Amino acid sequence: MAKRNILTVPDPLLYKKCRPVEVFDEKLAELLDDLTDTVKSAEGAGLAAPQVAVLKRVCVVDTEDGFFELVNPVLLSASGSQRGPEGCLSVPKKYGTVTRPMKVTVQAYDRYGVPHKYKVKGFTARAFLHEMDHLDGIIYTSLAEDSFDEDKK
Repeated sequence: MAKRNILTVPDPLLYKKCRPVEVFDEKLAELLDDLTDTVKSAEGAGLAAPQVAVLKRVCVVDTEDGFFELVNPVLLSASGSQRGPEGCLSVPKKYGTVTRPMKVTVQAYDRYGVPHKYKVKGFTARAFLHEMDHLDGIIYTSLAEDSFDEDKK
């Protein structure tokens, strides 16, 4: 397990679509462990593999609802709406107001290739979708209706 460097905008890797994970092996487990160490060290709510220069559909989310490892996540359903500030470890000290669904259902695999269905809401739903956007090369700033610096948060 190791802390990895987090890419920041405008690094071109952040805008690439990631490939699905096909092999659930020790290399995937190491990536998940490194994402965990890195997000905890950075005190973030989530981190996706492309943010550490790995173009695989893998991310982690760390909120008050728990710690989630998502491999090949797929959004199954979304409902409601929430609007609020959003930031990103790849866009340091900047925030923007983003509207996202209030509740989501996501299917994803764990590190062993076992499928799971997650029904989450509120901030955790926001974090899931934020990290899943990274897997498609989408940075929250392209969804934000405004932006502001950390000191105005």
